[in-house]
Amino acid sequence: MTYSDVWDLDVFFEGGSTSLQFKEHLETLDRKKAGFARNEKAFQAPQSKADSSKVATMIEEAKEVMLYLRQAGAFIGCLEAQDMKDRGADALRGKLTSASADFQVAFNSFQQKLSETQEDVWEELLRTEHLSELIFVLNEWREKAKDKLSSGEEALIQSLSIDGYHGWGQMYDTIVGSMEIPYDGEQLSIGQANNLSSHQDEKVRKEIFDLLEKAWTDKEELFAKTLNHLAGFRLNVYKKRGWDEVLKEPLEYNRMKKETLEAMWGAISKNKAPFVKYLDRKAKMLGKEKMDWYNMDAPVAESSSSMSYNEGAEFILKHFGRFGTEMADFAQKAFEDRWIEAEDRAGKRPGGFCTSFPLSEQSRIFMTYSGSMSNVATLAHELGHAFHSYALRPMHTLNRNYAMNVAETASTFAEMIVADAAVKEAQTKEEKIALVEDKLQRSVAFFMNIHARFLFETRFYEERKNGLVSAERLNELMTEAQKEAYAGALDEAHPHFWASKLHFYISGVPFYNFPYTFGYLFSLSIYAKALEAEENYEEKYMALLRDTAVMTVEELAMKHLGEDITKEAFWEKGIALCIKDVEEFLSLTE
Repeated sequence: MTYSDVWDLDVFFEGGSTSLQFKEHLETLDRKKAGFARNEKAFQAPQSKADSSKVATMIEEAKEVMLYLRQAGAFIGCLEAQDMKDRGADALRGKLTSASADFQVAFNSFQQKLSETQEDVWEELLRTEHLSELIFVLNEWREKAKDKLSSGEEALIQSLSIDGYHGWGQMYDTIVGSMEIPYDGEQLSIGQANNLSSHQDEKVRKEIFDLLEKAWTDKEELFAKTLNHLAGFRLNVYKKRGWDEVLKEPLEYNRMKKETLEAMWGAISKNKAPFVKYLDRKAKMLGKEKMDWYNMDAPVAESSSSMSYNEGAEFILKHFGRFGTEMADFAQKAFEDRWIEAEDRAGKRPGGFCTSFPLSEQSRIFMTYSGSMSNVATLAHELGHAFHSYALRPMHTLNRNYAMNVAETASTFAEMIVADAAVKEAQTKEEKIALVEDKLQRSVAFFMNIHARFLFETRFYEERKNGLVSAERLNELMTEAQKEAYAGALDEAHPHFWASKLHFYISGVPFYNFPYTFGYLFSLSIYAKALEAEENYEEKYMALLRDTAVMTVEELAMKHLGEDITKEAFWEKGIALCIKDVEEFLSLTE
């Protein structure tokens, strides 16, 4: 069967950014939002468990608005990604940001009223038939509301965030969308230029790296201003709320304790030596004393494992099928129904993502596929995200809102199935070296690259508390973070990485870095259990996925893995599996 590498968005709203159907969707959203706001004004803090039906009605109305907002956000996100010059999509984004902020004002007020409920009444409410299945999320709402300012003050923050906070995030997208890299007689998008970082020829890799570095340097003042104002807005909100700890919001957002985060980075920091050995060996294989950033993705062995999009799809389906029928059937549907945008063309946004269309119970996957095994792994990764949403379909809508760190668990799990299978099926020693190295590149990304992002961001935020941080200083902070995170393995670093990485500019998710590493190591433990299982593990795996939005990550790990993740010992088990890949690579490349 031949699969299309261009997605179908018309099934949701025909006509792209000029869609009349989408215009009607936004009008319905406005009506639902206005209705919720009206009813919220009349709503009072519950006085007894008899008020449970009123609370349930308000929750149902809020749920409807959320679904319409997410459906709209997913559609606009897809339009923006497939064509960075779609100005109609930019205008729609502005409308949706405003609608979302309006709703958030009323929703915050609703949460505030719930937080004012007497403790004994609250406990009785949660035991009622109307609300018992939402205990975790309702308690979470209540605690968050207690931690914020008054409804009026939070409403003001939301209003100002449209043209302030979120406006700066959109500014980043606009700047990057306008950038082109002149190379070999063509004008490449940033995404196309990034794809050449793994080119066979070192001359090409170095030339592209220098061209990209020049492009980021030319606009560094714009990026520095954008990043400073995003951080400044966030810090001012924290200050007004009385939050001293910059990591408070990201930790709560990811439903994890600080001890868990510290245990994870502690275990990684103590076990970097093997990965330095790998990078040193790779550098020598490339004729270098030390590893340079532009050589990080360089191929070290000739591999015949390039796959067309169709071949990549069949490879994924085959190995998902060996894990479980539900996962394979789901992926088959995604390929057949054109859920995936993978065409290699100019004008697309760099990177990849998966987004959910909740009203349609479908997902869409975005990436640029150029035929490498790394592309196949990325495709599997994004299908893992989509499968996570699929597994949660039996749950109440409000029990499907899982955090970033566990979101990366399902995706990484799917990626591992494919990466391991590729190594096992390697036909030659050269091919095996290339595939083991592809796995190791991911370990280095999660243990070193992501660590550098985390170190940079925490230090930048501390300095930002005292005023604007110059582009020159941002370059220094990034270089220092990379040297430390790579444990001395780097020669030439990437000083403008802070400008090139979209994740630093996403206003909706603070500290969009450590959740990746969490998900990687957490999924390693689940993967190990799946390999040990004597019977089909898919059912247990899906049960774990369904719990990801209704408990903290510490509770999730204890329930499904029997592990205490606030201790370094848990994280060291996952790292040990990655060290085995290093040992295999060193042995193969003696």
